[in-house]
Amino acid sequence: MTRPDPPAPGAEETAAGTVTTFDAFARFAHAAPPTPPQPGQAPRSPEERLAYHSQFVTVRTPAIETLARQVRTLMILGRHQQVTARPSLIVTGPATTGKTTALLQVGRTCHLAHTRRAAPRDDRVPVAYVLVPPGATAKTLAGEFARYLGIPVTTRMTTAQITTAVCHTYTEAGVKLVLIDEIHRLNPRTSTGAEAADWLKDLTERIPATFVYAGIDVTASAVFTGVRGAQLAGRASLIDCGALPARAGEREPFRELITALEQALDLTAHRPGSLPRLAPYLHERTAGKIGSLARLIRQAAIEAILDSSERITRTLLDTIALDHLAEEHYRPRTPKRRTRPGSR
Repeated sequence: MTRPDPPAPGAEETAAGTVTTFDAFARFAHAAPPTPPQPGQAPRSPEERLAYHSQFVTVRTPAIETLARQVRTLMILGRHQQVTARPSLIVTGPATTGKTTALLQVGRTCHLAHTRRAAPRDDRVPVAYVLVPPGATAKTLAGEFARYLGIPVTTRMTTAQITTAVCHTYTEAGVKLVLIDEIHRLNPRTSTGAEAADWLKDLTERIPATFVYAGIDVTASAVFTGVRGAQLAGRASLIDCGALPARAGEREPFRELITALEQALDLTAHRPGSLPRLAPYLHERTAGKIGSLARLIRQAAIEAILDSSERITRTLLDTIALDHLAEEHYRPRTPKRRTRPGSR
């Protein structure tokens, strides 16, 4: 199989839905990451700093470190396994806890490691990233796998025909890591969902790759329960991307994350250390969720540039509306008291 050379670095495709073809994933993997301000660097313009905070850096969280280490180990463990499916991983947790970010960063690392080692004209594809479509059936899921590598599919093709093309092409392309996101959309309790789950199990046995699944609260969903779920879960290790605790033994992981995000800010009047001092407030405000915290700090930085204050304060943070889940946690709506008929 041949494929185009990776596009030049600089693309900004980082959202999950934009990297579900090989070309798009290659652009994402090779794109230069946003660069924090460096000592001695000339000041960047407001427009440049707004763009920087819009993208912002990706902090290597405990979940990313754990996932990277386990993926590397399992890929070695299954390298020469021939008879059954290789060991896999499940990344689970509530919404906005960094599951997709962890998945994409590990995929990027694997892709770049292959690129560095590859000989000229090496056209192998090390990583595949697939989103499970809503209401997935075996055929629509097979279609997503085909789309990633540009495998031609027509409406008249049967699921078996698409599957044969997918397994042959993925094996020929040398795919060694398959990342499957939004796995909670798979519902084996329905007839179509059961067929999709069976199809996925069959795929893991026919493609010589390590599979990593990610989804919202997967262990509590139907995906890994029952007979079909047990077949997938019985081969998979679990990584929990839960909310970061305020304290874990002697460490304060949430404060450490805040410190790392603050050090990456590009604001002219921000006082270093002021955000870590707000750790209790920020933990309560975001419920310890990485996605909510990153959005809050990025949005506050953008507001600070737009209003020329150039610093993030508690007052500014309190004016920013976060995602609905975080807002409901921090500012729960108080139900209106019912008034009995005839009373004032």
